[in-house]
Amino acid sequence: MKDGALKILFISNGIFVFADSLLGPLYAVFVQKFADGVLAISISWTAFLISTTLFTFLISRVGDKIRKDDMLMASFIVRAIVWLSYIFVGNIPQLIALQIFLGIGEALGSPSFSAIFAEHLDKNHHVQEYADWRLIANIVTAVGTMLGGLIVAKLGFEYLFLAMSLLAVISFLEILQRSKKAGIA
Repeated sequence: MKDGALKILFISNGIFVFADSLLGPLYAVFVQKFADGVLAISISWTAFLISTTLFTFLISRVGDKIRKDDMLMASFIVRAIVWLSYIFVGNIPQLIALQIFLGIGEALGSPSFSAIFAEHLDKNHHVQEYADWRLIANIVTAVGTMLGGLIVAKLGFEYLFLAMSLLAVISFLEILQRSKKAGIA
């Protein structure tokens, strides 16, 4: 990987994917604090997916007029705020509202990450660099999922959400600080 922008993207998004994976399958355990049964989990996750879909459609129409690094940074901040807000959730309607905002963050982040990634691939190394990213993402997801379980078991969900939010802010700051110098835009 020769491209400096790609390295920065891998670092910042690697930190973010790690943050996201801390919650991973524990989301179901968290939701069951507010409602018995699996239906609440399904409804709240469906709200996230529908929101992501609708806002991704909107981004597909206007996203090329917005700087990609700005969209990626906005996605990190939106998700940091949502994860921090999970600490204060008291019922399923509040959780669903947050899931809708989380969908906005996802709709901003996924297309912008993919577009920046595609722009900075090294010629004749596309498969290698996509595979490198998948390796990084899979490793940090595995470590994050295990660490998330340990954090919740020892300290509780509040500390988990604080850690996730802090890591998303670090991802934001990494892009903010280095995007112009590395040519990420």
